[in-house]
Amino acid sequence: MTGSPLAGPPPSPAPSWTTALSSAGGVKEFPPGSPPVVRAPLGPSGPFTAGSQSVRGVDLGHRFTGTDWLFRGLDFELEPGLITGVCGPSGCGKSTLLWLLAGWEKPCQGRVERVGVERIGWVFQNPHGVARRTALDHVAFPLLARGLSRRRAEAEAEALMAGFGLAELAERPFAALSGGEAQRLMLARATAAAPDLLLVDEPTAQLDARTALTVSTSLGQIAASGAVVVIATHDPAVRAACHRVIDLGAVP
Repeated sequence: MTGSPLAGPPPSPAPSWTTALSSAGGVKEFPPGSPPVVRAPLGPSGPFTAGSQSVRGVDLGHRFTGTDWLFRGLDFELEPGLITGVCGPSGCGKSTLLWLLAGWEKPCQGRVERVGVERIGWVFQNPHGVARRTALDHVAFPLLARGLSRRRAEAEAEALMAGFGLAELAERPFAALSGGEAQRLMLARATAAAPDLLLVDEPTAQLDARTALTVSTSLGQIAASGAVVVIATHDPAVRAACHRVIDLGAVP
């Protein structure tokens, strides 16, 4: 399976892509509002701009011992402020690609280049928290870890939670949150950690459509804060909310 460069930056805030490079290097039309399938070969790659915050995959490929390639020849550059979706059927390597981007796994082919990325955040498919700690505690903790006083950390955590529609849940124990509330709380906590790169694995897999929409909105807020956001998903609604898409299930 081959990859391609991502097309140029879309208008903000909502994506309005109508074209993408095809595997032949031409232009393929997409319905209005559809993000592009990323497939064309990457041309000569120039150096990163000094001080820029980017993540680049160069001729990236991976497989596990004794198995076929999950993907090969992926070339892309991810930029802050944009949401990139990693899509495709189950087993195509979506979560594996996130692992490669995080540096948790070494690719079998090619390389991942991270420039200006010092903090990497990860939101897993199943929200993990401390059952008896409050929602506020979960968001305040990374702020405390960054050196803020307790009072300031809680004030900033409350402001973040309000932005994610969680203001009324500040004193509620984690164990008492619904699935959608817990997932949005994890996103708020990730924002509090101020990651340069945020990796999100199937954030709506176990949520109903209405709750999934709130999570997609929250991801947009994180991207707007200046992070590079990458989401592994098979949810059409989440895919539609992405500015760009790397489709691992696409035919080269």
